[in-house]
Amino acid sequence: MHPLLKVVLILLAGFAVLFFAIKLATGLSFADADVWLRTAQRVSTVYLVALIIGLLILDLLVSVPTLTITMLSGYLLGHGVGAFAALAGLYSAGIIGYGISIYFGPAILRFVIRDDKERLQAAEAFETHGFGMIILARAVPILPEVTACLAGATSMPFGRFLLAWSCNSVPYVLAATYAGSISSMDDPTPSLFTAIGIASALWIGWFLFRRHIVAKRRPT
Repeated sequence: MHPLLKVVLILLAGFAVLFFAIKLATGLSFADADVWLRTAQRVSTVYLVALIIGLLILDLLVSVPTLTITMLSGYLLGHGVGAFAALAGLYSAGIIGYGISIYFGPAILRFVIRDDKERLQAAEAFETHGFGMIILARAVPILPEVTACLAGATSMPFGRFLLAWSCNSVPYVLAATYAGSISSMDDPTPSLFTAIGIASALWIGWFLFRRHIVAKRRPT
């Protein structure tokens, strides 16, 4: 197994275990996230925006239904304000994950991969392919947080990380909040088709990205 894949799988498993541990300890569930947001809307717009940002930041610790919350943001706040709230949450989550991993990531990498050579291979592989991985990370739950942490742990330049995170988040949020803003309880079709379209585009992107990597590894 390639060292980078090993790190990604271990971190995915670690985040998943953390999520289930928190869920068992607190009974936390996001099944009623739409109810929370609708309740916040009745209190005030500011409270609703703060709750959306907070939920998306919480995605660093537990897997929240990011696409659902983003679409609800557009539905409840409109496209403009909804996109602002969702982007503020996603950017905050990514930057916090990157920043924390700048300090603690190298030690975690040393714990996960004891062999210096394999650890160097993983870092070099992420340096080569990390930009594309971050862009396509929203195809899989928890993977965006993993790639943000890997970017910090491997000392990816912050500007490069921010550019990749923008490519990861901005089109995703704009499409999802717009679909939410033109959807209704009677006609959720725009949201349904947008969700299918986003998932399909990301998975096709992963297929092409993987194919590109394999082609580069083949001897000429």
